[in-house]
Order: sequence, then C-alpha cells, then structure tokens
Amino acid sequence: MEAKFNAAVEIIQKLPKTGPLQTSNDDKLKFYSLFKQATIGDVNTERPSFFSPVERAKWDAWEKVKGLSKEEAMKQYVETVIEVFDKAAKELDIDAWLAGPDLDPIIKENLAKINA
Repeated sequence: MEAKFNAAVEIIQKLPKTGPLQTSNDDKLKFYSLFKQATIGDVNTERPSFFSPVERAKWDAWEKVKGLSKEEAMKQYVETVIEVFDKAAKELDIDAWLAGPDLDPIIKENLAKINA
C-alpha cells in the first residue's frame, strides 16, 4: 500500500496548477488530512487561531481523521485520487489529457501503479 500511496501523492503534487483537471478546496483538505494522518498520525499541534483561517481549516480536516490507522489513511488517499480522476473522466478525455505534451509523464506512470 505504501508504494501506491507514494505514487498517489506524487500525482497530486505534479498536477498542473491550471488546466482541465483541478482539485477542489475540499479535495485539497482531504488530501492534506489523509497525508498528515498517514505520515505523522493523529494531529499533534494546537489548533491555529481564528486569524489563520487556512491553517485552521487544514488543522480541522486533520482532526476529523484522528484515530485512522496509517494504512487506512494511505488507502483512503489512493481511493480519493482515483475518485478525482473518475469524476474528471466524465467531463474530460483523460487519455488525451494524459498524452498531452505539457503533462508530467510521472502522472500517467503513477496512475497505472495505483490502478494495478
């Protein structure tokens, strides 16, 4: 599972900042929380202040997955990446997008790894 998780993390990190396939803010918070849970474990810091709304939202998302095992967090992260691509496939020709000249080839390679 760790190899699939690492491949999924790299996909999300290498997604273009602009273009037809974008992650929503909710998706980003979910990826953040599952990544932190898989790599660190339960939230281990104080909740950020009201004056740091982005950091507070990230902390809240991480707190929601408290108690989830490392393995389960990795599994859910991979499943969420697959869901994002399945959702995008309803509106986008994924194969054409993956074959595009500007896309990092690691994304296509790693999609094959997580779907194996």
